[in-house]
Amino acid sequence: MKIDIGNRHKKIKIEKRKIRETAGAILSAMGCTSVELSILFMDDEGIRGLNRDYRKKDMPTDVLSFPMREGEFGDMNPDILGDVVISLDTAKRQAVGRGETLHEEVNLLLVHGILHLLGFDHERSATESRAMKAKESEMLKLIRI
Repeated sequence: MKIDIGNRHKKIKIEKRKIRETAGAILSAMGCTSVELSILFMDDEGIRGLNRDYRKKDMPTDVLSFPMREGEFGDMNPDILGDVVISLDTAKRQAVGRGETLHEEVNLLLVHGILHLLGFDHERSATESRAMKAKESEMLKLIRI
């Protein structure tokens, strides 16, 4: 398993070791032990540009997932899972709003993003939304141990 982590946020630092351990635990629990995953942290301005360019929504968001196993060439390299991009600005605001730490919010967003890479999609139907929510809860319990 290969997990690359980058932080383009100029003011908020993250603990790459903890993020790598958390992502590794999630992937292992999901049976993905030989995949490559990229995680990128950025500010609201950066994620807004990605959200605008790829989802046609001109606003910042908390997390974006870019799966490499989908589309016409999705089976070309099945070991590359994809990219998860997290806005640390939005994560920090959401953490404050929920009364949680930034680390806890980042973990939630990381779980959410990885599940999207694995094909979960809460926007397709109410049934899939419930399934994704249940899997998120399961993964969050696992990484809190």
